[in-house]
Amino acid sequence: MRIKKILFISVLIVFIALSGITIGRWSVAQTNDSIYEDLRTFTEVFTTIKKHYVDEANSKELILSAIKGMVKSLDPHSAYLTAQEYKEFQTETKGEFGGIGIQIGIKDGALTVIAPIEDTPAWKAGIKAGDKIIKIDGQSTKDMNINDAVSRMRGPKGKPVTLTIQRDEWKEPKDITIVRDIIKIKSVKFKMIENEIGYIKLTQFQETTAQDLANAIKTLKEKGMKSLILDLRNNPGGLLNIAVDVAEQFLPPKYLVVSIKGKSGEKMDYYTEGLRPMYTDVPMIVIVNQGSASASEIVAGALQDWGRALILGVQTFGKGSVQSLIPLSDGSALKLTTAKYYTPKGRSIHAVGINPDIVVKLETKNGKEVPVIREKDLEQHLKGEKVEPKETAPQEVDEKDDNQLQRAIDILKSWKIMEKFKKAA
Repeated sequence: MRIKKILFISVLIVFIALSGITIGRWSVAQTNDSIYEDLRTFTEVFTTIKKHYVDEANSKELILSAIKGMVKSLDPHSAYLTAQEYKEFQTETKGEFGGIGIQIGIKDGALTVIAPIEDTPAWKAGIKAGDKIIKIDGQSTKDMNINDAVSRMRGPKGKPVTLTIQRDEWKEPKDITIVRDIIKIKSVKFKMIENEIGYIKLTQFQETTAQDLANAIKTLKEKGMKSLILDLRNNPGGLLNIAVDVAEQFLPPKYLVVSIKGKSGEKMDYYTEGLRPMYTDVPMIVIVNQGSASASEIVAGALQDWGRALILGVQTFGKGSVQSLIPLSDGSALKLTTAKYYTPKGRSIHAVGINPDIVVKLETKNGKEVPVIREKDLEQHLKGEKVEPKETAPQEVDEKDDNQLQRAIDILKSWKIMEKFKKAA
């Protein structure tokens, strides 16, 4: 809250200086001659446009464009939200909105799909994590910010939108037309597999996710769950506090989950509090992929650093910055990058991601090489030692099988055997 207040005050100061308001015996603009000159230039440009531009220029739209451009120049994740966009953003965190069902970000300067949301129009149309969106309805996305792209892709149910997609394995971009629908996100899905193995998939971190997760674990325990697979694949993240609430269900109280460092260098630590039922002794594997981002990386990084879970899959997206939502007086808001986050061992994953303990690429064709887990790897992990990715070995993979999930199941089966050997010893 302190960060939000400081940032909000700084935004007000900029606009006070722009308006030439004097506070007490000194003008805000006079605190820095260079800033004053820049603001005077802005005012001159605005006045000149209003006076000489061939068509009537809307003052509000000019100022809005200036604000958006100012924020856009900071980084790909910061954005100015109009009152309507802010309202839509709040709706999204509650789990329902109109659109096609994808999370997007800027990667390597291009508008990129972080993850399609399961069972949505985008998912059914074959959109994949890592796809580059070159155009939206024929409009180039070059220099388009994330919120403008989101606005273009959202719309009434039944109305189509065409995305021009560039995928690494394609020689040329392809147009994919997707029919919009009401996107209702169920953030927690779960089931029992292989008798005593529980499976929980988190699709994103929204307001009800932590409680829904607690309910899911309770149900699975009642059904005889002895080990757990937590699937964070294609989970683009969400609310930071919910990520902490999720992690604390698998870690003891007073364990560091994530640290945040802002501009001043001041560090803010988030610890588990033990406010929910904890499952700290259940053997656990977390599956991640390139679509796991932000809050997903916080959870995976914390569980990895504490040796609480084995991380399996491929390198994650690498979104290690924190955006604070700062409401403004007219109902609009700033989504501003205010800090970067670090895992309990001090790792920054920004633009790097989380490297799995066991690398397993998702393969869909028979005969592809996939990494295998060896018993000595499992022994290392049980001893708290780092498990390095190993060379791949040929393996027949059924096209319909999820080989990452199957690998996790196999590891947990071996884990159970190893635990019996440990007890016997």
